[in-house]
Amino acid sequence: MALCLLLLVPVSGSAGEVQALEGKIYEEGGVVYLLPDLQPGETVSVRVNRSSGNLDPFVAIAPPETDRITLGEEFWTAVETGVRGGGEPVAEITRVADRFFLAWDDDNGEGHAAALTWMVPEGGDYPLIITSSPLTETFGEYSLLVGIDAPGVLNGTAEPTPGAVVAVPDPAMPPAGKGVEERTGNLTANRTWTFFPLHDLEAEDTIHAVVETVSGDLKPVLILESVDGKPMMAANFLDHGTRGALSYQVTADETEDLYLRVEAGEGEGEFRILVGVNDPEVLDGTAVPGGRQVIRDPITVRAAVELDQITDVDQKAENYAAVANIRMQWTDPALAFDPEEEGSAFKIYRDIDDFVKAEGTRWPEFTLFNQQGNRWTQNQLITITPNGTATYFERFWTIFQAPDFYFKDYPFDVQTFYIRIQALYPEEFFRYADWEGKTVVGTQLGEEEWYIIKHWTAVDTVEQDRIHSRFSFGFDAKRHLEYYILRIFVPIFILIMLGWVTFLLKDYSKRADVASANLLLFIAFNFTIAGDLPRLGYLTFLDAVLITTFVVSGLTVVYNLYLKWLATKEQKEVAERLDRVLVWFYPIAYIVSIVLITTAFS
Repeated sequence: MALCLLLLVPVSGSAGEVQALEGKIYEEGGVVYLLPDLQPGETVSVRVNRSSGNLDPFVAIAPPETDRITLGEEFWTAVETGVRGGGEPVAEITRVADRFFLAWDDDNGEGHAAALTWMVPEGGDYPLIITSSPLTETFGEYSLLVGIDAPGVLNGTAEPTPGAVVAVPDPAMPPAGKGVEERTGNLTANRTWTFFPLHDLEAEDTIHAVVETVSGDLKPVLILESVDGKPMMAANFLDHGTRGALSYQVTADETEDLYLRVEAGEGEGEFRILVGVNDPEVLDGTAVPGGRQVIRDPITVRAAVELDQITDVDQKAENYAAVANIRMQWTDPALAFDPEEEGSAFKIYRDIDDFVKAEGTRWPEFTLFNQQGNRWTQNQLITITPNGTATYFERFWTIFQAPDFYFKDYPFDVQTFYIRIQALYPEEFFRYADWEGKTVVGTQLGEEEWYIIKHWTAVDTVEQDRIHSRFSFGFDAKRHLEYYILRIFVPIFILIMLGWVTFLLKDYSKRADVASANLLLFIAFNFTIAGDLPRLGYLTFLDAVLITTFVVSGLTVVYNLYLKWLATKEQKEVAERLDRVLVWFYPIAYIVSIVLITTAFS
């Protein structure tokens, strides 16, 4: 827990005085004040109320010798040690707070107000710490009432004393409204620009930014833009150099959705950008990264797919239809709310349009990249918890393209199917991650020809005008072979054996008739099977088997006709001698062909 400072106020108070202050707890920390020159026997009263957001405040008074810079890290290290030793988390937080602080409170006031009273044991300057309640992710603005020997502070009835100074900003801590971040990037001929969204600006914040080339011949241009792409300030725009800097003070109507855009004015290469709020040292490069968050990080969206049913696999059209569920979960501070004000621990939206009307358009909108035709949505729900965690659920039916189908080993082939979810917003806003344990395949898929042998998930990016995050659910499926064995291979084997049995006949005309009939049956088989697959530009395993049967059956017809011709020419003895040898060539030809085919297709 990083503890940081928010306001600057003057010094020291006296008995009966009350001071009112306002501040803000950011997502990444808290605020530290000093209670200067406290005297033994004085009673300090403190009350903290939430003013905005979902803040659940925590207030504490620490000993004067406390290292406020490392306090947060030391506190949580002690809690973690206790929990790993078998302690219950809430009990460990209470135990550690009692050890670190002279007085503290989490929920003593009504609602989510924190209030405490404490008698000073000895004179000194005591740190007053305000942060978010442990084990919660809350943030927002607060109002602070602090007084000396003023019991009305506890219930909020005390009136501030004009000019009173009971608490002052801790000079050892950086101001809470100050922050610096450093990022790097790379611009190429294919990617000539990128941007960095700025995080939670306030009126009169001053943005300082510097971009400079790290490698290559890049001449970067730095532009501050509004959400609609309107430039507000630019640096290195005409005189293209390797460095550009700008400063801009934000007005009250410009606090949301500002971006720093870096373009390749000339060349390409790697760049470094240093961005600060209320820290002019950024401009000369001496600013140290830290403090409040300046650049808005992409929101991580955990995604999962539940495959319930495969309703059809159209091999000829190379697509398949499925009933599936999509689940997503992400945390966005902008969605946080107060459950007491809402009257519920959840917000539930049963339609995306309702969510957008109430919460705005900032949600991880997506498209099913390999969707073919309409997506028929049966259910669509979004639930939001007080800390801004949203969970999206959608149940749908649609047809998916399956361009990965490859039928070379048909019918012993393994086919790969995908459902690809692609973010519509660039990855600077939303980035997918696998929601571990949530992607599942149903046990009754309803597809009789296929069975799934494995499934997996993958996250990658797709580069279009920008780079977009993509979540893919894939699965491999095999065919149930009973149909092909019983309906195709067994009949083929029987026909082959019947063709061989005819070698026992000495009537060469009948043998030729049987061989011709077998050939026609194989041709009929070929037409039956060909209707199941697209017109392929390559041979399948089954094609090779059928072609082999065509060739051997065709040669058998020719051979039997030749024997008949010999018999009519009164050379029957020659025909019989030849037949005694070639009767074994027939099965050997099939066996060798099957071995060669299997080897070639393995």
